[in-house]
Amino acid sequence: MLVDSHCHLDRLKLDKYDGKLELALAAARKRGVGKVLCAGIDMEHAGQIIQLAEQFPDVYASIGVHPLEDKSPAPDIDQLLNYARHSKVIAIGETGLDYYYSPDNKQAQQECFVIQLQAAARAELPVIVHTRDAREDTLSLIRAHGDLEQAGVLHCFTESREMAKAAMDMNFMISISGIVTFGNASALRDVVKQLPLDRMLIETDAPYLAPVPHRGKPNEPAFVAEVAHYIADLKKISVDKLVEQTTNNFFKLFKKAAR
Repeated sequence: MLVDSHCHLDRLKLDKYDGKLELALAAARKRGVGKVLCAGIDMEHAGQIIQLAEQFPDVYASIGVHPLEDKSPAPDIDQLLNYARHSKVIAIGETGLDYYYSPDNKQAQQECFVIQLQAAARAELPVIVHTRDAREDTLSLIRAHGDLEQAGVLHCFTESREMAKAAMDMNFMISISGIVTFGNASALRDVVKQLPLDRMLIETDAPYLAPVPHRGKPNEPAFVAEVAHYIADLKKISVDKLVEQTTNNFFKLFKKAAR
């Protein structure tokens, strides 16, 4: 069973499915995708994310505020803890730091990230981290405010091997998206070749970053199969082995999720 460990079901482009999310999820199931984690990026739509998880048995939710959602109200810990009590909410995030697209509000990003790290620690849930061009601050804030037992994942990873190792040393997983299939992603492929299989997750980040051969089209959970096949070839292992291990890793990290 494949798992799409990170996507945004509330933002999928559903034209080819007549606007019906259930048909997109059925297409994913036909490709062997058994579970999907829908990541929230703001508090305004947190209720909608949870409703999707309630509606579809194979969907889980995470609740958080993305670092680029600077117009979204910052969450408070009690608000996050209230959402975290829901049976289908298995993580806090997507949160983190992005100095590539938004370098002028670093302090505000850091404050929001810390709130969510602390909420995840109190809720005893993993945290889903977005990080871009913010390596030192991301790692230092995780060390200072995160729960390294519950840990979390650096999702849609595009950073260095050194950052991956530092995160794994803090018990974090590393999640790889369809970016690994892009022609200009040779540095990322070098990192993926060296990642321990027992620390990897795979994802689509749909509707963004569709893998080859779908690049340029809207992404969807079914396409996590392409990510799995590509990484298996890259690491010179069977697809079955890659799928089995990354699925086991998902349930090891997100303990609240049920197989």
